[in-house]
Amino acid sequence: MTAPDPRLSINQATIKHADLRTALDVTRDAGIEAIGLWREPVQAVGLETAAAMLADSGLRFTTHCRGGFFTVPDGDARRASLDDNRVAIDETAALAAAGAAGSTAVLVLVAGGLPEGSRDIAGARERVRDAIGDLAPYAAEAGVTLAIEPLHPMYATDRCVVSTLGLALDIAADFDAQVVGAAVDTFHIFWDPDVLAQIARAGREGRIATYQVCDWKTPLPADVLLSRHYPGEGVIDLRTLTEAVVATGYDRDIEVEIFHADIWADDPAVVVRRTAETFGRSVSPFLAPADSRAAPSRPAPSRPAPSRPA
Repeated sequence: MTAPDPRLSINQATIKHADLRTALDVTRDAGIEAIGLWREPVQAVGLETAAAMLADSGLRFTTHCRGGFFTVPDGDARRASLDDNRVAIDETAALAAAGAAGSTAVLVLVAGGLPEGSRDIAGARERVRDAIGDLAPYAAEAGVTLAIEPLHPMYATDRCVVSTLGLALDIAADFDAQVVGAAVDTFHIFWDPDVLAQIARAGREGRIATYQVCDWKTPLPADVLLSRHYPGEGVIDLRTLTEAVVATGYDRDIEVEIFHADIWADDPAVVVRRTAETFGRSVSPFLAPADSRAAPSRPAPSRPAPSRPA
């Protein structure tokens, strides 16, 4: 079996039912060098323990999922959301500091959907912008990049009012590119007729915080949230999208993030190996030549989060 691509990262959602220890072990044992984590498994063991486990694994840390859900109206719920996002920023900084060299302190943000009873999607997007404005100084102090993730329009009302990469970049434009960027996820943006121009724009503006890949296949399941597939097993033109991202100079790790009930039910070790195989066939050929990506240029490991008052 061919060794996994050195830029492949397993987003923990792909093996959702594996606990943190299992996720780290199967990723490392498959020869994969990096992992993106989710907050719930980290919180299940505690941040200090999770950071120690990550450090012991020798894996790079690529993203933390997820923050966001900013569209609730002003009041206690919104204040609680912002406070929880500050906790997520601290988690991201601590985990990036614990990961192997080349780890990146990126917190993925899902904006949130329409509040109950609301039809004001433009107003909801402005609340997203305002919330990021509240959080950006805190993220900057922690050395964390907030990555706005546009989601496919079918999720616009219940999960994410930011539906295109262009919308994400318009919001990010108000802030320093080191602090607020975008997550480029093939599943969510492949359909957009403006996607290649927006990827190029994201590159020019230095805002591609993470690149995530998976595939789209129809018919969609009843729960469209669980409709992602292994790379290369659907209809997304991964070659064109990957070459566009690479052309911007993006040279960081690339995550595979899959939400699919059958994949979640499979043995995590099998899923990780199959992910590596499908990535190798459908994404790796369109990256830079192997000799130039054996040791890709990566940002320095993020500094630990500064101590903060309790």
